Amino acid sequence: MALELTGKVVKILPEQTGSGKNGNWVKQEFVIETTNEQYPKKVCCSAWGDKAGIVKNLKSGDEVKVGINIESREYNERWYTDVRAWKIDTVGGGQSSDEPSGGYAFGADSGESTDDLPF
Repeated sequence: MALELTGKVVKILPEQTGSGKNGNWVKQEFVIETTNEQYPKKVCCSAWGDKAGIVKNLKSGDEVKVGINIESREYNERWYTDVRAWKIDTVGGGQSSDEPSGGYAFGADSGESTDDLPF
């Protein structure tokens, strides 16, 4: 099951590190707000290992497309759900002249003509 979320980075949480039976691990969590829904939702995603390095390069407000896996586990008769990012791509890269997800920068002063409609 392939799931994807597209949205803006809202917050990047502190990096977590530790060691286990398989060696050292790195975990980086980040929160995105979906942009392609009528009622946007905030989702906290976790990136492990080399994917944590990708999250370090993100900034609040960046538009991203995240491939995720959702997994739940039980501990002491309570259920915990983890949203793990296995693929993280920036949308538009901030260098593109086209706004991602049909967005339009109102009042943007880029020196271009403002006669163009956003659709």
